[in-house]
Amino acid sequence: MKSVWDGSLSFGLVNIPVRLYPAIESQALGFRLLHSKCHTPLKYKRWCPKCKVEVTWDEVVKGIEIRKGEYYVLTKEDMEELKPEKTDTIEIVEFIDAQQIDPIYFNNHYYIAPKVTKEKAFFLFKEVLQLTAKAAIGRFVMREKQYVCAIESYKRGLLLTTLNYRYEIRDIDKIPELNIVPKLKKEELALAKKIIHKLYREEFDMGEFKDTFAEELKKMLELREKGKIVKVGEVGRVKGKGRKKEKTLIDILKASLKQA
Repeated sequence: MKSVWDGSLSFGLVNIPVRLYPAIESQALGFRLLHSKCHTPLKYKRWCPKCKVEVTWDEVVKGIEIRKGEYYVLTKEDMEELKPEKTDTIEIVEFIDAQQIDPIYFNNHYYIAPKVTKEKAFFLFKEVLQLTAKAAIGRFVMREKQYVCAIESYKRGLLLTTLNYRYEIRDIDKIPELNIVPKLKKEELALAKKIIHKLYREEFDMGEFKDTFAEELKKMLELREKGKIVKVGEVGRVKGKGRKKEKTLIDILKASLKQA
């Protein structure tokens, strides 16, 4: 596994040399847009609709819209001055109870490992976070962007989660459909609780869930590579049973409970 950031973890006067490794690896299939006639990958042009010409990279500048249709153009010198100062340290600024962080702030996940095997300070830091059920809140710069992060004890190492800033979170109160709550009947609530009880499991195992579309597509491609002509639906898709359209929510809940 290749690290994406090398530096140190700093809290108080303790300085621990560490590396960050991506914790998530997307398994999504990479589709390309092709010309249907010859199956050649399409290319995109940087097109100026005003001048009606293709623009080369040396003619491209960065700008921020200050009024509709009016932009402030940033020079390379401006960009250099505005870039956050590069740091090689994750600076711990405070410790909090891990449950305090609203999940909506979670952005991306990275494993933290020590640069040196048997780094005692690293494992001391990990152990004390675990024993106290605390998360460390830190700041650092990676790839010219400043991040706020949460660090928690995780299995054999540490898990660093970059956090969204508060001003990046959209206000849920601005969704009009959520502002008027209908009155719920006692029977509806009772039936819904029964369905949850029927489907409840004490332990959650994410390993039981898979991207069935991606798996089916891979199998189909493997079979076609071997010269077998198969359609996507023939590989093993589980076809859902047609559901009868019910008239009331209670009817639907009762049918759902029977199915569960």
